[in-house]
Amino acid sequence: MLIGYARTSTAEQEAGLAAQERDLCAAGCERLFSEQASATVATRPRLVEALAYMRDGDVLVVTKPDRLARSVSDLLGIITQLESRQIGLRVLSMGGVPLDTQRPTDRLMLTMLGAIAEFERALMLERQREGIAKAHAAGKYKGRKPTARAKAGEVWVLRGEGLGPSEIARRLGIGRSSVRRILAA
Repeated sequence: MLIGYARTSTAEQEAGLAAQERDLCAAGCERLFSEQASATVATRPRLVEALAYMRDGDVLVVTKPDRLARSVSDLLGIITQLESRQIGLRVLSMGGVPLDTQRPTDRLMLTMLGAIAEFERALMLERQREGIAKAHAAGKYKGRKPTARAKAGEVWVLRGEGLGPSEIARRLGIGRSSVRRILAA
C-alpha cells in the first residue's frame, strides 16, 4: 500500500500542502497523513501516526526529501526505521523519476539530496542571522513588542482584587511566568 505524507512548516502554506496532497493522490497513495509543523520540532504527530499505520511491504511516499526531514541524520534515521520494518520510501520530485530507497543507487542519491537540503537550510539561517545583526546595528530591529509588560498595570489591579497568577494570566491572555515576573519586579 502506498501511504502519503505531506508537511508544510507553517499554517500560512495552505497552497503548498494542497499541492503535495494532490501530487501524492496522483501517485496512487491510498492514505494520506498531512500536517503543518516545522521539521525541526521534536515530534511530528502525523508522521508518527503514518509510521505506526504502515505494515510490511508498504511504501511511504513524499513529494520532496525536505518534507520528511531537515537533516541527513534525521533522513537516514527514518530510512533505517522503515527498512527495519520492510517498508520502502519513495520521493516523487526528482526530475520526473521517483527515488525509491529499495534501490541502492536511489538511496545514495537521496542521501546526497538530504545533505544538500541540510546545507541550504544552514546557509539560509546564516543569511537570516546576518540580516538581523545588520538591522540591529542600524537600529531597525527592535524585536517583539513586550506584550506582558504593557499589561503590568492590569496585573497589579487584578492582584489587588486577590486573584492569583494563574487567573490573572488567563484573564489577560499572557503567560503565568510573565505575571510572576511583573509581580516580582
